[in-house]
Amino acid sequence: MKYIVIGLFALSLFGCSLSVPQPPIAKQTKNLFDNDSDGVINQRDHCPKTPLDAVVNNDGCPTYVDSSEENKIHVLFANDSSAIPESYMKNIKDMSGFLTKYPKTHIELKGYASPVGQAAYNIALSERRANEIRQALINDGVTPSRIKTVGFGDSDPVKAYDVEESNTLSRRVIAQVIGSQENVVKEWTVYTVREN
Repeated sequence: MKYIVIGLFALSLFGCSLSVPQPPIAKQTKNLFDNDSDGVINQRDHCPKTPLDAVVNNDGCPTYVDSSEENKIHVLFANDSSAIPESYMKNIKDMSGFLTKYPKTHIELKGYASPVGQAAYNIALSERRANEIRQALINDGVTPSRIKTVGFGDSDPVKAYDVEESNTLSRRVIAQVIGSQENVVKEWTVYTVREN
C-alpha cells in the first residue's frame, strides 16, 4: 500500500508539472531605448539632447530659469569735443565684454551736448560723440550692426546746482543694456549644491 500511495503521489506531481502552460512572454509596447543618450527614454523624450544633469519634466524637457543683468555707459566729454577721455575707457571695455556675453543684445548710444551754441551744431556734436563710443565698441569686437547711435543735441540738459555744472553733466553719451539668458536647472547630487 505504501508503494501505491507513493506511486500515485509521484504521478500526480508529474501530471501537474506537465499540465502547467508555458509562462507568458512579456510584449514590450513602449520604446524604452534612449537613442540620444540624454538619460530620458524615447517614449518620454519630447526634447532631444537634454543636458544629462538637467531636471526634466514628464515630457523629458529640461527646466529653465531666466537670469538677466544690466550694464550702463555714461561718458562725459569736454566742451566742444568728441574725444573720449581716457578715464572712461574701462567703462567702454566693460560694455563690450557685456555685449560679448549676451550676443543677442543690441545697444543704442544716446549722445547729448550742453545748451551752448547753435542747436544744429550741438546735434552734430552729440552724434559725433555717440559715434566715437560706437567705434570704440567696434574696436573691442562688437559687431557694428548691434550698435545704434542717436544725437539729441542740447534738447535734454541735466539739471544741476548752477549753469556750469549743468553744462558739464550735459556733455554726455549714455546707454543702458539688459542682457538675459535661460539657464538649465541642474539636478542635485551628493556632490553638488543647487544654486537656484
